[in-house]
Amino acid sequence: MAKANVAVWKEKVKEQLQKDRDNSVRLLQSWVREASVQGREAGVQELVASKLAEMGFEVDKWVMGGEELLSHPYFVSPRTSFEGSPNVVGVLRGTGGGRSIILNGHVDVVPPGDETQWERDPFSGDVEDGKLYGRGATDMKGGNLAALIAVEALQKLGVKLKGDVIFESVVEEESGGAGTLATILRGYKADAAIVPELTQMKIMPKQQGSMWFRLKVIGRSAHGGTRYEGVSAIEKSLAVVQAIGALEKRRNDRITDPLYAKLPIPIPINIGVIEGGKWPSSVADLVKLEGRMGVAPEEEMEDAKREMEEALAGLAAIDPWFADHPVELEWYGARWVPGAVEEEHPLMQALMTTFEEVKGEKPVIEASPWGTDGGLLTKLADTPAIVFGPGITQLGHYPNEYIELDTVFECAAIYALTLMEWCGYEE
Repeated sequence: MAKANVAVWKEKVKEQLQKDRDNSVRLLQSWVREASVQGREAGVQELVASKLAEMGFEVDKWVMGGEELLSHPYFVSPRTSFEGSPNVVGVLRGTGGGRSIILNGHVDVVPPGDETQWERDPFSGDVEDGKLYGRGATDMKGGNLAALIAVEALQKLGVKLKGDVIFESVVEEESGGAGTLATILRGYKADAAIVPELTQMKIMPKQQGSMWFRLKVIGRSAHGGTRYEGVSAIEKSLAVVQAIGALEKRRNDRITDPLYAKLPIPIPINIGVIEGGKWPSSVADLVKLEGRMGVAPEEEMEDAKREMEEALAGLAAIDPWFADHPVELEWYGARWVPGAVEEEHPLMQALMTTFEEVKGEKPVIEASPWGTDGGLLTKLADTPAIVFGPGITQLGHYPNEYIELDTVFECAAIYALTLMEWCGYEE
């Protein structure tokens, strides 16, 4: 799209978005007021499906499951039944001859936690001083809305895109991505994807992955009065923590990617749980550590696992106890696949250009410090995914979560122009 055309369409799109602003805010309020924690996503998905149908999308709503999904090597979830948690996908067919795109966002939200820390109902959807409050507003229903109203604005302006637009409203992202995996297994793929996660308007072509691990450190019990006759698993666990810290440093010292320059630890290894001992007067014979291991965007998850295994095996050279009592390592629970798209990719170039046109400044390009469903799309669906959205990173999962509405509409304008550039449109 010529620069002059971009400028003209920018004004048309922004004007249309403002015309529909009140209706769009009400739609976002209705989504946020649906407390779509795990197992209770059906209500918001019905609202999404209804809106997609109203816009002329072909709507596919289903409850995922089956052996193909549950036995897939990328499947991870604390549950195997997804009743009450349907996936919704809408397909808007293009006129032909253009590139297709997936707009992928999740509707599952984390629980509000201690509600006494909230200044209002966690699912209020209240609007005050240009902010819409509620769990899920920034992570990531606000981004989902921006993507959807971008398409709606183009429709109302009479723009006919050449490429297909696939809008994916998925569940289970907060638990590792089973919802997006199910869409891939159902056959949904495209030439590229945008994931409107809470990047605070930074464009993130690379997303680190992560995986949870559990360690069991073995000791030997004894009476606390003669503790020297036992071996404290608590004391041994200190050596394990140090070994993991050294591993984290080695892995991060290798990273020279400028997109990680502002992150002090690009791919952290975090120990989030420690449990050990049963009685104050007994030497602890078992300590359990649980944590999260970051995985670099271009790294294979199996290679990261191997490094962890080697680091733990190396403890035997430091302390002979570990030769006969090796640390038990288990990979369990949540897992997010890493992904990377080169900055030269045409979708990246389109996003950067339209961002600058709408915002009047160059975008910040960084790597994501957390995992998203974009890695699954990039690696498994052969659909290069870029993460870019209006939400605020420091507000997701926090009390008093909100989203700034102006950024939602600003982001929607960028999406709309990017869709025109990427998918092509009838002149």
